[in-house]
Amino acid sequence: MLTALRRFASSRGCKDLIVMSIAAEAFFLALCPIAAEIALLFGFAVFLFRWKLDKNFHYRKTPVFGAVLAFMLCGAASIYASPDRGFSFYNWYNLALVYCMTFILVVQNVTTKGEVKYIAYALGLSALLVVAYGFFQLIFGIDTSEMKWVDGEAFPELRNRVFSTWENPNILAAYLDAVICVLLGFFVRLEERRVRLALGAAMLACLVCLAMTYARGAFLTVVLILGGYGVLKDKRILLMLLVVIGGILFLDPVLLERMKTAFSVMDTSSEMRIAMWESTLQMIMDHPLLGIGWGAYWMVYPLYDTYIVDGSVTLVHAHNIYLNYWAETGLIGGTAFFIYFFRSMGTALFNQRVLPNRFLEGLLLGLGLALLSVALNGMTDDVLFNMPSSMLLWMMCGLVFVIIRL
Repeated sequence: MLTALRRFASSRGCKDLIVMSIAAEAFFLALCPIAAEIALLFGFAVFLFRWKLDKNFHYRKTPVFGAVLAFMLCGAASIYASPDRGFSFYNWYNLALVYCMTFILVVQNVTTKGEVKYIAYALGLSALLVVAYGFFQLIFGIDTSEMKWVDGEAFPELRNRVFSTWENPNILAAYLDAVICVLLGFFVRLEERRVRLALGAAMLACLVCLAMTYARGAFLTVVLILGGYGVLKDKRILLMLLVVIGGILFLDPVLLERMKTAFSVMDTSSEMRIAMWESTLQMIMDHPLLGIGWGAYWMVYPLYDTYIVDGSVTLVHAHNIYLNYWAETGLIGGTAFFIYFFRSMGTALFNQRVLPNRFLEGLLLGLGLALLSVALNGMTDDVLFNMPSSMLLWMMCGLVFVIIRL
């Protein structure tokens, strides 16, 4: 019996089963998070089985291992400082461990360009369905005016914000930014005309769907990334951006009005963010070592609230990934996470060398730009508070280190 198990653990079928689980997680992340988590847990169980019984399997080191370990340990230590240790412990093992497992599963088991393509196609198909459903919402209309996603007094005409399969328009917008960046990577690296036309059409569809979220930060982020790439690398990208963005703003005056307020505090969402950032900075100064506890922001914020002062309103994050991680896991834990995050992004953006094929080159560039979009979006919103978003981030980071090994 043991011999048969060892034979299966070392077989191609066992490895393929793990890769299929990763692809299933990638596909379901944006569509059905529970299914994505089940696929992850199944794949990780098979991976542990393979690691235990396959004598030929060797653990693959990554340059961010130390940062990931420090982040996980600091996240665990922050539980001690939480006002509700049971709640923080539950969130730590239900979230942080899932994120880490996603990263480990990818970097330890994906070893060929064919497997990378398989996972990339799963992510692409999922994105196609997300965008399609976003257009469905746009065409048939879903009144979101009662969901408090916009200041009704400042923008009385804005009643329909697309959110597709995600929790709210801002999370969808951050996701679309990442998708657009990956598409851009493929667009500039792949040379076949028909493929580039298809990629251009997909980017246009994503930009329109992004515009319909009316998320100012995400819209500015993608403009900065596409515009910056156009200025630094390819002026044609810049021209395309000016035409498309100009056309969208011309056809949608409501979006234009919202973009005009991006750098002002004329509506309550901008004013509230500034107040929350001030309060969160005070949290960090009061709890610099252990933080306030994993996931405990909503419990601690009322003690620092000087803006809303309403016990019936619950604010679950700081609308800033940097402040949120530092507040909840302490300065050491938050810094460890950002070392991991920015090391992954830098590895993708500054290792643009000749790879086995153009597809991998495009994907590596796209992943780097996608991580950059998360970094920029994270300045005005905690786009990683959403569990699928964080799982996707850790998967993208894992793919970066897989690609540079090929």
